Amino acid sequence: MPSPVIVEVAVNGATPRSVNPHVPLTPAEVADEMLACVARGASIAHDHHEAMFVPSGVHPVEPYVEAWTPVLAQYPDLLLYATMAAGARGIPIETRWAHHEELARRGMGGLSLVDPGSVNLGLTSDGVVAEAAAPGPYQNSLADTEHMFARCAAHGTGPSISIFDPSFLRVALTLHRHGRVPPGAIVKLYFGGALEFGLPPTTTALEAYLEMLEPSGLPWSVAVLGGDVVATGLAETAVRRGGHVRVGLEDHAGTSTPTNTALVDEVVALLADLGRRPATIAETRGLLGL
Repeated sequence: MPSPVIVEVAVNGATPRSVNPHVPLTPAEVADEMLACVARGASIAHDHHEAMFVPSGVHPVEPYVEAWTPVLAQYPDLLLYATMAAGARGIPIETRWAHHEELARRGMGGLSLVDPGSVNLGLTSDGVVAEAAAPGPYQNSLADTEHMFARCAAHGTGPSISIFDPSFLRVALTLHRHGRVPPGAIVKLYFGGALEFGLPPTTTALEAYLEMLEPSGLPWSVAVLGGDVVATGLAETAVRRGGHVRVGLEDHAGTSTPTNTALVDEVVALLADLGRRPATIAETRGLLGL
């Protein structure tokens, strides 16, 4: 029997309601959305309660705790993780990652964010640059990367490793070969849609990543930031190649304004067409080695 496929939902991100009126923003809205998506097959959920570019670099932990508490009451083993702020404004990683420390200390989430590199984010295909993103890149030094992996190891949380371009993956794989990536890791291959960064969502681009990735044996998933991972065909290609899929309103862009639940339903239907099914929460933990 083919192994089940991990479905992740990124419920909000930086997507404003002016772009999609269905984006959940308050902790109560986030909780309701996560619960509905898990009931449909999602076993990892990602949540933003602050923008990436904030002057202080501080993401308060309280909105995450408020949103996640009712979700974990119903699904105590569900894998959740937060975002963090950009470091290009001279903000130390200890400040930007502090809410991950506190969530892990409280035993909430099971995953923690690791972004092993720096990238310019904010330029869109129409040539517009987001004002908050224009002054500098989303920055994570090698020392920052080592810190995030080490703190995941200390807390026993699985690293959710964001790959915005090939250099991110090379860093992560090198540290993995040297034993500095703790158990429970999943590699998130992010492809640029209307958000202009990294590699485009094509089979050729995916194969380039997989050439680097496959010797590691690390589990991996795909997402299209500023696009539609299912409509591009990337989700199907990834599943056929042994990968997993992330959907959600953080990532989605196009002419329609779907809900998170509709996007989860769409990828679950795709899995059924391919003779596959979404992984349960327990299966997802097993696939990641958590």
